[in-house]
Parts: sequence; structure tokens; C-alpha cells
Amino acid sequence: MEKKGAKKKTIRNIPQDRAPMPVRDADERVQNFKEVACGFDTDAALVEAERCLLCPDPACVPGCPVAIDIVGFIENIADGNYRRSYDILSDANLLPAICGRVCPQEDQCEGVCPVGDTLEPVAIGRLERWIGDLALAEGWTNEPYIEPNGFKVGIVGSGPAGIACAADMAKAGCDVTIYEALHAPGGVLRYGIPEFRLPNEVIDAEMRNLTRMGVKIECNTLVGRLFTIEQMLTELGFHSVFIGSGAGYPKFMGIPGESLHGVLSANELLTRCNLMGAGDFPHHDTPLGLGKHVAVIGSGNTAMDAMRVALRLGAEKVYCVYRRTRDESPAREEEIVHTEEEGIEFHWLTAPLEILGDDDGRVRAMRCIRMELGEPDESGRRRPVEVEGSEYEFEADTVVYAIGTNANPVLGQTSKLKLNQWGYLDVDEDLATSMAGVYAGGDIVTGAATVILAMGLGRQAARSMKAYLGVRDSESAYRPEGQGPGNVLFGIDLGEKNFTRIRVAEAMSAAT
Repeated sequence: MEKKGAKKKTIRNIPQDRAPMPVRDADERVQNFKEVACGFDTDAALVEAERCLLCPDPACVPGCPVAIDIVGFIENIADGNYRRSYDILSDANLLPAICGRVCPQEDQCEGVCPVGDTLEPVAIGRLERWIGDLALAEGWTNEPYIEPNGFKVGIVGSGPAGIACAADMAKAGCDVTIYEALHAPGGVLRYGIPEFRLPNEVIDAEMRNLTRMGVKIECNTLVGRLFTIEQMLTELGFHSVFIGSGAGYPKFMGIPGESLHGVLSANELLTRCNLMGAGDFPHHDTPLGLGKHVAVIGSGNTAMDAMRVALRLGAEKVYCVYRRTRDESPAREEEIVHTEEEGIEFHWLTAPLEILGDDDGRVRAMRCIRMELGEPDESGRRRPVEVEGSEYEFEADTVVYAIGTNANPVLGQTSKLKLNQWGYLDVDEDLATSMAGVYAGGDIVTGAATVILAMGLGRQAARSMKAYLGVRDSESAYRPEGQGPGNVLFGIDLGEKNFTRIRVAEAMSAAT
């Protein structure tokens, strides 16, 4: 809101240039895994906050998958009310220090900022990171009073969707347990994003905020192998379950040579580096042995991460192979710029035809063909078309696939959950699966997407789970369809089901 007597903000009287984000020098940073983008200082944050027009009907809020009150948190930064800004931000987003680093704000909140019509848009993501980092440094937390309600909720996966759902269910008073297949929590935040973009200490700090609310995290627990979803609802006694297991099953192209030694997925490369210490060899005895020349197929954020990791693991030359142009690359502009600065060689308009091996069955080269852009395809992008007679080879010791992921098949193979035609969990508009009491969200439903979109679906599922359990949701003043003032008991809507549940099987057993 505009302050009384304050001069109205216009595009002419705000700072015209974005506050610069300091970054480490490219020659120095490729030698280690220290964070590349160093973040705003207070002066830069205050300058950037002044660039916000404080729109009365802001487009940025609906542009955010979790509907953060962006104007509110930025206005409080400008006023010096930093703790209040954090309270507003964390009310919608449990992971501001993480999302401020890795979310594609240019395609979401910043993409619809009216300042961007004339100047560069307000750096909402960088301000979010600054407040999130300040909260971690100052030890700020928001631990609500929680009244236990007796319901037990299980969460499969500790990635962004699982974290968001767990937090909301814990705030509602549920006894929440997260099951994580790997040996450290965080899901794709931990295994899929290198430390030079998202330091593990930031993930650890944000996860501590979750456990302070009473959420229990059980690692090394692969649901579908140790026990099934059905067993969670019966033998383990969960009243409701949320599945946020992600989509980490890699895609390949099916071209000759993919079975050679030295062909791997970006997920494997990043997981072995991030979770198994390959980047800290010889202190960790888990080397990757990528060789001198590494080719990465794909040009999304994961491909950028894989290329930059390969460089830091000792590769002398790293190539990006992508069948479209730079303009069509799905990676964030900032990530492409950082990758270019670090000396990655880009082969735009290039498609792999075959991976070539030596006599020992190891990768020695890749055969490719030049492409040109033709008519638009169903995605609206111009379709790449092969240029006849343009085949060529270049040397490679390792080939890394970063062309997307599929749904992990374990849950589909071990439960009666309905899957869609692509193998992802089939859910309705409330994110309910085909099994009563079981909900799902994140990449296991949408396919590979963003951290903040996964969090938004986790929160949406939590609202549906609270309605299913009959738990009063303080964030949504709802009245079930058909309910009216007469359908209450002691002033409480009967539709809220505030009563003790009795399992029929148990009651019958006791009677006999």
C-alpha cells in the first residue's frame, strides 16, 4: 500500500538499473564447488526493493505457484522491516533461501512484472534469496503452536513437494513422517543440484526448520521395496499418504552405442558427485573417471549443471550438444551465461547419431549431424530438420544424457495405484490418486518441472488431505457443498468430521 504523503512510484522515478549480483571469477570458480552467485548485500537489496512499483493488483502473485505476497515482502524490505518481510515470505514458502537460488523467476513472477515492460524486471528471486539467507544467519524461524489432532500422515519423498506437504500437515496438527530412499534428505535439491548453485548447508538449515515442527524423516527407506503404499495405510497405521517421489528415471535416445562404458545419465553424474563425494576425491574414494573430453546431450538446467560439474571434476573439454539454437534452450539465461563464461563449447543445431567405441568397449567419439530449424511443431518451437550430408565426428571419453526423465516405476509396480499413459501417477483435480486417502504431487504427477511448482502441488495436496481427514483448515474458510447453518453440532460444521474414527475391522475383532 502507498504510504500517506509518499510520492507515487512510477517507472521514471525508480532506480533504472537492476542491482548487480556479484559472482566469482570464472577462472577461479571452475577449480572448486564454491557457490558462484554470491548474493546481494543490504545496500543492493534496498536498491532493488525500491524498484518495485507496489502494484495494487500485482501480476507477480498469481505468477507464483505458491502465491507469495511478493509486494508485501518487498515493501517491508524497503522499509527496513526485514523480520516482517521474512514472516510474509515464509508463510507461503518454507524454503525461501532455496527457491531464491534455483527457481526460474524469469518465467514466473518476474516474467509478468510491469517494470519489465520498459526496464529489467524487479529481481524478485534475488530479494527472496537475500531474505532467506538473512533468516538463516539470524536464526529466524516461525514455529506455530501445534495442537495434535491424532491423525498420522506419511510422506513418500523428501523433495520440494514432500517438504511443502509435510509442513502444512504438521501445522494442522498431524503426526508426519517422511520416508526418503537416499541417505540424506532433500530429494532433487540434494542429489540433482550441485553445490556451486545450491550449497548443502542451505538445504540442511531449511530441513531443520521442518524437523522443528515435529516432522520425522526416515532416510534409507525405499517405499515399494521395504513396504508398500497399501501397507502404509494398514499395517503402519497412516490415515493418509502423500507421494512426492519425483521422476528420476533417465531418458535415453535409443541410438547405437548407448551401452558402451562411459555413457551415463545426468542424474547419475550429479548424484554421484553431490551425494557420494566424487567432487572431493581423493578425500572420498568415489571417483567418476570422466576422462578429458565430455559431451552432454541436452540444454536444460540439468544439462548446464552436468557440464559445469564435469569441468570441475577435471575434464579438459566439455561440449553441449543440442539440436536447436541458443534461443530455444530451456535453461535459465543466467545458467547459460555462467556456463559460457566457464568455457563450455556449444554445438547448437546438432543431433547425435551414434556413440562410437574402442576395442575395449569404451566411448571414444560421437557421430553427429547438423540441423536447421523448419516449421513449428506441436510445442510451438520450430522443428529441427537434418541437413543432408553434414555428418561429422568429435572426440569424447564420456557422453552424458540430460534430455529429461521418466517416472520411477517402483511405486507403479508395487501398488495398485492407477498410472496415466506416460507412467506417471494419475490424479484428479484434488490430486487424489485412485487409492482412497492417497494423494500425489510434484514430478511424479507432472513430469520434470520446477522446485516451486512442486511445492505448490504439495501444498494443494495438503489442503485436499485436510479436507479428506476432516481437519479444520485455518487457511481456507470453506463450507462443504450442501452444508448450512442447521447442520452443526456444538457450533461445528458436521462436514468437518471432528470425531473419533473407529476402524471397522478392529471393532468387529473386539466384539468377537
